[in-house]
Amino acid sequence: MTERLLTPAKEQIALLAPFDRLGLSQIQVIATPQQAAGALHELESTAVLGFDTESKPTFAKNEVSHGPHIVQLSTLDKAYIFQLEDADCRRTVALLLQLPRIIKAGFGLGDDRRRIISKLGVEPEGVLDLNTVFRERGYRKDMGVRGAVAVMFNQRFIKSRKATTSNWANACLSDAQVIYAANDAYAALRVFKALGLD
Repeated sequence: MTERLLTPAKEQIALLAPFDRLGLSQIQVIATPQQAAGALHELESTAVLGFDTESKPTFAKNEVSHGPHIVQLSTLDKAYIFQLEDADCRRTVALLLQLPRIIKAGFGLGDDRRRIISKLGVEPEGVLDLNTVFRERGYRKDMGVRGAVAVMFNQRFIKSRKATTSNWANACLSDAQVIYAANDAYAALRVFKALGLD
């Protein structure tokens, strides 16, 4: 029988040194056709990207979210946050997500996949949910980015509750939102590399 490994508890993670995140100078928000074309040129030959999405949260009963409102893709030195209001941004993201030769690694991507199919009309290819990898390696519950960073790097991944529940549909994202979103994708890529999956 496979040994079941424990995911670190919140209390244990809280004692760790913080994870070294990307700063604002390493993050580009993509909101125009020109920016989307530049990002496509930079990303289309990449082998692996960290991947995540954010949607405006819903608080009222029966309220439907029309997310994702942003899609995050990250390399090891730069993250791209695609705002999906612009049609060219949506087309660029759809193109990148459909390329099977680019691995898109993230955590808990089932809901992201459903929302992308609904909003962009494409089936993402090459998507790797890292929770599955950790389950295959003996961890008994979904790891998530916090747990994975703790296990792989012995560091604490900082997630702002305020940013988590903020309005991702805003045309002008705050610095806190930008850093939060970019680093979800960046940390997933760092974990992918640390797992030796490439």
